Amino acid sequence: MISLSGSAGNTVIILNRVIENYLAEFIIIGERKMRKIPVRHIAQSEKEPASSEKFNIRDVSVLLNGEDLFQDLHRHNFYFILALQKGIGTHEIDFKSHPVLDNSVFFLRPGQVHQLMLKAGCTGYLVEFNAEFYQPVTKLSIQRFRRAGSKNFCKIDIDRFKKIYSILTYIFQEYNEKKEGYQDVINANLDIFFIELVRQSQNPKTISNNISSYKQERLEEFLELVEKHITSHKQVSQYTDLMNLSPYQLNEITKATLGKTSSELINEYIILEAKRYLMATPNQIKDIADHLGYEDVSYFIRFFRKHTGYSPEAFRHNFR
Repeated sequence: MISLSGSAGNTVIILNRVIENYLAEFIIIGERKMRKIPVRHIAQSEKEPASSEKFNIRDVSVLLNGEDLFQDLHRHNFYFILALQKGIGTHEIDFKSHPVLDNSVFFLRPGQVHQLMLKAGCTGYLVEFNAEFYQPVTKLSIQRFRRAGSKNFCKIDIDRFKKIYSILTYIFQEYNEKKEGYQDVINANLDIFFIELVRQSQNPKTISNNISSYKQERLEEFLELVEKHITSHKQVSQYTDLMNLSPYQLNEITKATLGKTSSELINEYIILEAKRYLMATPNQIKDIADHLGYEDVSYFIRFFRKHTGYSPEAFRHNFR
């Protein structure tokens, strides 16, 4: 820095300090990191052996302890099942609000964003597990698990709910007693739980129940690839290359199963992930655009407005 004597020198010293402060702020801004959506992990007791396989089940009434529960927007890195025998409250999952009702089940996949409010007096079970713990083996059990996970909310008739609730009660007892083979018993009962859940309600997104298992499997494969690669893969051809399909074949699959083109499903997931970051983080729009793979923030803003009717900033302001 330049240094001078006298009053001119004092002026330059002050100017130098201003410049140094400006540069420091510039460096801090340049190093600003993208804030991630808060992610919650499975809480386990000290009795649990160290393992990548994670599972937990809790009694909702004990969890509430006579008080209301409110959780801000967050996401999980595990599967989340909330089965309520008695329920009052609201549960917003990926910006769709559901009433918390008696005899209802909520099922969230890893990565989904949700906000939960339960009133005191709710009863039921909260189940959490990761993909390492529960791994369906047979082709049919894999399909059932995927079908169950495709629907976030299910209001169940009382007779079937009693069956589901008894399964969870047995799982709860096994988990707390931790006798020999308890993890195998829990996995076997999760298989039964998902059978009952799928029996109760067909996937509302599916046009026909007569969809071939091949198309359903390829659809699930496509959706999993979209979730995994959305920041770098936004063209249908990129996914068809990964799946060894033609764009025409993939569109036939998505239209037959969900009534939408593969391009529409890609765009829907981009918008969903953008909404998640707009609502659950304070990140600037340009940082969210960059995170989603858009170098041109203006293009991202136009894309978002085209599909939602709002600019990203207006969406955040109106719906947060």
